[in-house]
Amino acid sequence: MKLFISRPLPEPVLEAARAAFDVTVRRSNAPLSNTEMHAALTGYDVILPTLGDQFRAPVFAACPAPRARLLANFGVGYNHIDVAAAQAAGLAVTNTPGAVTDATADIALTLMLMSARRAAEGERLVRAGRWQGWHPTQMLGLHLSGKTLGIVGMGRIGQAIAKRAHFGFDMAIRYHTRTPRDLPDLPKAQRMESLHALMEACDIVVIAAPATPQTHHLIDAAALAAMRPHAHLINIARGDLVDEAALIAALQGGRIAGAGLDVYEFEPRVPPELLAMENVVLLPHLGTAALEVRTQMGMMAVANAVAFRDGQELPNAV
Repeated sequence: MKLFISRPLPEPVLEAARAAFDVTVRRSNAPLSNTEMHAALTGYDVILPTLGDQFRAPVFAACPAPRARLLANFGVGYNHIDVAAAQAAGLAVTNTPGAVTDATADIALTLMLMSARRAAEGERLVRAGRWQGWHPTQMLGLHLSGKTLGIVGMGRIGQAIAKRAHFGFDMAIRYHTRTPRDLPDLPKAQRMESLHALMEACDIVVIAAPATPQTHHLIDAAALAAMRPHAHLINIARGDLVDEAALIAALQGGRIAGAGLDVYEFEPRVPPELLAMENVVLLPHLGTAALEVRTQMGMMAVANAVAFRDGQELPNAV
């Protein structure tokens, strides 16, 4: 079978893929164009796409008889794939859950600390040669220990963030999720019935929900208005869960104290208003950017492809 891989991946992943398939690896890191997606659908049995490769309904409509029968997505998020349209065209879709959990939770804690303690702002101060030495009221930020953390979405990643925050920083945990959760490792975590109640109750709010049509702009102007003036918003999920214009307005108006972002609504474009603000931490989508994590993700994607090749049940069908 022929396998098309849309981006360069760690070498162990490519070795595993080549052992099982006739592999073509695209050398560009840019998202696939419509022409490239059409060529992949017609020329390969399995496609291994990733974030930014927009396999939407029009792409499948333009290819009524695809050769491909599986999109083995590299990543847990698959909002760039229209799963219903893919399935209607005869393609299964898989993803790579689990592999990304700890690394993404680590980035959430990184952003929490950087935003609350003004770390990025301080680093810029030192690099610019403007730091004039320590004094008692310099760059006072928010102390995380003992504060209340709100988590929007309490799946694997949300729970991993909660454990780090509760057991590492003695933070009280509040969460909002559509699906009630049994959390034996977090018996004191409190579920909030409404999103706005969560936003009102917390010093830090982390977005860890999946990107779906229902969660688009979940964090809108009204949700941001419910936050406390000293609170910080952290997003490690997908950019379009947050209304970026509303976030900019809230920050500019001083209605929240800061934000830490690893994802953006129109990624990779970052609004100049965010770039200009000192109280915003901006990371280039580093959630899973560790070699062993990306390798594990790739191995899971290849395992999904091999199961398809062998006619077995797909380990991570979506």
